Amino acid sequence: MPTWNAHQYLKFADERIRPCKDLASRVEISEPRRVIDLGCGPGNSASVLAERWPNADIEGLDNSDAMIEVARKEQPHRRWIAADIWNWVRTEEAQFDLIFSNAALQWVSDHAALYPKLLERVAKGGAFAAQIPADFNAVPHELMRELAPPNVRAKEWYSHEPSFYYDVLAPHARVVDIWEAIYQHVLPNADAIVEWYKGSGMRPFLEAMESEAERGRFLTQYTQRIRAAYPARSDGKVLFPFRRLFVIAYL
Repeated sequence: MPTWNAHQYLKFADERIRPCKDLASRVEISEPRRVIDLGCGPGNSASVLAERWPNADIEGLDNSDAMIEVARKEQPHRRWIAADIWNWVRTEEAQFDLIFSNAALQWVSDHAALYPKLLERVAKGGAFAAQIPADFNAVPHELMRELAPPNVRAKEWYSHEPSFYYDVLAPHARVVDIWEAIYQHVLPNADAIVEWYKGSGMRPFLEAMESEAERGRFLTQYTQRIRAAYPARSDGKVLFPFRRLFVIAYL
């Protein structure tokens, strides 16, 4: 059964890390002492944070043992926690100068309760900064829902409009900074879009399917439809637009 796979995820490491760098660069904190990266994956986002704040004590948390194993191997000097984000926020008592999350909170439910709860773990003068994909009605996601067998119940994604996050955070924060961006990724062909989602958004669908044969049929149909939806440009490459939502709440 497909699970989180660091190698598959990192096939597009450069493209996936760009929003992380953009978010980190916009956080207006000069010298955070204690930072935690929620949904840290294989540790590439923690590396971005270390480059931005080299003197910070940076921890990483992810609910995938496979991802944490890669992070520990690559950066053994850091503290890596294998845990669920909701469980962590319910039990954690420490305060952090920065709680950072790149492309992870879309997998966690109840943002109306979660985001203020995370802000409670931020120390005075600190910030909570998060980025999530906001393209769940884009063609690739519509095709996943359309082509999945009727018996498949994939895990839901969680994403709302910017006004939702402002209303949730503004009563608890000194300042809330929210913006969106659409990244136009240049990929070698349409099949690369399939590979992209196999490392992220498609994973719940593949996990929910009963057999390799069922997964194979789904991937064949999905690839055909993606090729039709994303024609090659004059140089043979394809443009893959990807919308993302950013929020930073300061205490």
